[in-house]
Amino acid sequence: MRRTLIAALLAAGFAAPVLAADDAVLAELKRLAARIEMLEKQNKEMEKALDTQRLSEKEPELVTRLKAVEFQTLSMQKQARQIESLEGITVGASLTGVMQKVGAAHTASGADEPRANYRGDISVTLPGGEMGDTEGKIFAHFRFGQGSGIGLRPTYTSGANTTAFQTAAGSDDSFGILAQAWYQLKIPLLDGGTKANAREHLHLTAGKIDPFVFFDQNGAADDESAKFMNNAFVHNPLLDSGGDIRADAYGFAPGVIAQYVNEKQKGSEWSLSLGMFGSGPGANFSGSLAMPFVIAQAETHARFNYLPGTYRAYLWHNGRGRGATYDQIERKHAGIGFSADQKVADDITLFGRYGHQLKGQVRFDRALTLGAELAGSPWGRAADSLGLALGALRTSANFRRDSLAIDADADGNADFGYQASGSEKQLELYYRVKLNSKVELTPDFQLIRQPGGNAAAPTVKVFGLRAKVGF
Repeated sequence: MRRTLIAALLAAGFAAPVLAADDAVLAELKRLAARIEMLEKQNKEMEKALDTQRLSEKEPELVTRLKAVEFQTLSMQKQARQIESLEGITVGASLTGVMQKVGAAHTASGADEPRANYRGDISVTLPGGEMGDTEGKIFAHFRFGQGSGIGLRPTYTSGANTTAFQTAAGSDDSFGILAQAWYQLKIPLLDGGTKANAREHLHLTAGKIDPFVFFDQNGAADDESAKFMNNAFVHNPLLDSGGDIRADAYGFAPGVIAQYVNEKQKGSEWSLSLGMFGSGPGANFSGSLAMPFVIAQAETHARFNYLPGTYRAYLWHNGRGRGATYDQIERKHAGIGFSADQKVADDITLFGRYGHQLKGQVRFDRALTLGAELAGSPWGRAADSLGLALGALRTSANFRRDSLAIDADADGNADFGYQASGSEKQLELYYRVKLNSKVELTPDFQLIRQPGGNAAAPTVKVFGLRAKVGF
């Protein structure tokens, strides 16, 4: 048929062009077949190269690029998973060192020598899981340090250096403990709304706790590593210096806390808290938790001339008041307290605390502390702070009556040996210099008049220098 067609075309004079077109088509088909064969070969090589994760210089360039993109994608996915797993985790750390000096006439040892100590704190907050709308949080606080600080002759304040941290028996080595470890549930109280819009919450906390994290807080006087160091200004003296809180030797205790928080009105948030803590031997997990220390607090935020402030009122009861009793006889103790901090200008914060003993035999039964913190903005040092505090701890009527004959440790000797009277008065002045975002340096001066209610005792003067590194 083809030959017949060609013959006919030749006869008509068209054979030459047709033969030429036929040869071109055959050549193009051969070229396409060769190209397909080469592509199939390259495809097999790529499949073989992609079967392994290793890179080789003999591999096709496209394979190398594909593997690089794959590795980058996997790396980004891994980082995303790590970020997701770290979400909600916060870590804080600080290292505080203090050096103080006081005259020999005021030290318990009778020696005129400066004393130094350091303390480190590391805190970790972890997400504690979710149950419906309820969120959990885990908190752990580790503390370590060395040095007991200067030991003063008897005072009501219990210490001019609240940062001191060491074993009771003393040690030549650094010492560390798990200070706090507690779990908290945050439960939104929904009123037909969603979890994100909830403005009322119930917080339930249980574990080993520092009670002052949740009670008797104060925005200007509650951190001995950055603000006032005298214990009379760090917490309510009746609870801490007086011993009514009855935590363990380092200020921590097993306990449970229930707190209701209302945030419906911005700037006027308020809360109610109730806490129960181990008291006496049970404060360090070694004894019964019967007759606990119980404290209830009402807290509200308010504004003065559009500036924020916080006001707290609380009452407490301790079924084991032995540690706070000057004669070491176990009695029930009770009292009330108030704590307030209020900004009165952009760079001035005022604070005050008051404690009143209602039940129990204690060395002092009234405590009033007042003070102010001034930011360094007026002299061009906005990150610096100047703090001044004044305090008075009134000797109780029972202690005035019994002080001459008290045998506090049952050794047959009068331990106080003087007629207590009046009030012990304290003053503290500090200037905190912010060297950079991590380092602070704070010169500090303290004065204690009529220490321990002893009118014959000379006025105590304490000079100190504190350095803190925080992360």
